Amino acid sequence: MPYRYTLLLPLAALLLASCDPTRPAVRTRPTATAAPAPVSLNRRLRRELDSIDREDQKYRLLLMDAMHGQAAPLDSLRRAAHLAEAEVGPYLSAQMIRIDSANIQRVVQLIRQYGYPGKTLVGEPTNEVALLVIQHSTRIPQLLPLIEQEAARGEIPYYLYARMLDRKLMQEGKAQLYGTQGRSFTVPNAQGQPETISFIWPIEDAAHVNARRKKAGFDSTVEANAERLRIPYRVVPLAEALRIERQAAAGRP
Repeated sequence: MPYRYTLLLPLAALLLASCDPTRPAVRTRPTATAAPAPVSLNRRLRRELDSIDREDQKYRLLLMDAMHGQAAPLDSLRRAAHLAEAEVGPYLSAQMIRIDSANIQRVVQLIRQYGYPGKTLVGEPTNEVALLVIQHSTRIPQLLPLIEQEAARGEIPYYLYARMLDRKLMQEGKAQLYGTQGRSFTVPNAQGQPETISFIWPIEDAAHVNARRKKAGFDSTVEANAERLRIPYRVVPLAEALRIERQAAAGRP
């Protein structure tokens, strides 16, 4: 599966990572070139989920352009939406929040109607779309048991469940298990100037994380994941990460 971005807000504490896994970092999932659906699959549902996937990625891709200094797509957007340069980031964030909210409502409706739309129902790679939408929502605590069940049944790859579990643990202020999640905080330095600190969120038993990753189906190490995310890998104690998080929230050194 190609790489898909899983940025969440707020941008001041951007969740840089989470879909590190087993594929090169291309920009989005090529739904137009996916294998033809067998007759037994729900083609209408598959088309709807592919459309949801495109919407999910649209503004995330533009935000990644902004983070990586690619000005051309942002200049076109700024002119089309009549935005000042300083308004582009907030505009993209607001659009992403709006789409995420609509997407999770629809995906929950589909799950209630069909059950989780996994490999049997919609084929691959569309079976990952609902999971990705959940990953971008506040519904992870409620829906993670369903994702675990579907991973155990082979309806979705297990490593995607592992990634969602890591995010839940991080959001609860706990150490993650597979090293899929990165954080970036803006904090004041000793001179009172804003400074960005990025790190892979603390990992439980970090010395054995790569063995756990391999067992879960990742084909990259935690160090390679950090490199993809442009974060120098180091083992960060949980107490240090929580201190930086509090510091960023308070806006003081």
